[in-house]
Amino acid sequence: MADDIDEKEADVAGPVMAVPRKYGPPAVNLETKPFWDAAAQGKFLIKRCKACGEPHYYPRANCPFCFSDKTEWEETSGEGEIYTFSAMYRGGQPYGIGYVKLKEGPYVLTNFVDCDLKTLKCGQKVKVQFAQTAGAPVPVFKPV
Repeated sequence: MADDIDEKEADVAGPVMAVPRKYGPPAVNLETKPFWDAAAQGKFLIKRCKACGEPHYYPRANCPFCFSDKTEWEETSGEGEIYTFSAMYRGGQPYGIGYVKLKEGPYVLTNFVDCDLKTLKCGQKVKVQFAQTAGAPVPVFKPV
């Protein structure tokens, strides 16, 4: 919504850099532990269903397409493109959020880091990075 944008900050001349944010630690459980362990090694995993072949993200045991419990972990390239995004200017600390479509197919809701928010665009290539938390690191994406 246009009402949500602080126009003083959105219309600033020059780049508007995404401000580094603090992320809370993710909730790690038995089902997601392999994902978070891989993230700590700089690897981004998705699940693929052995019954229907569809890849999916976020990590869960059952396939959201056919409901099979025959899923397996798969390492991704960590590369994708911006599907949609929003540049947030509230509170004096601009940041970008949106969906990335991974090369492997699934869409990921994420934050965009180390970038000029004014230059983000749909279709732009991005690569995963991992932001540190008090627990496991969380995936974020940076334009390439």
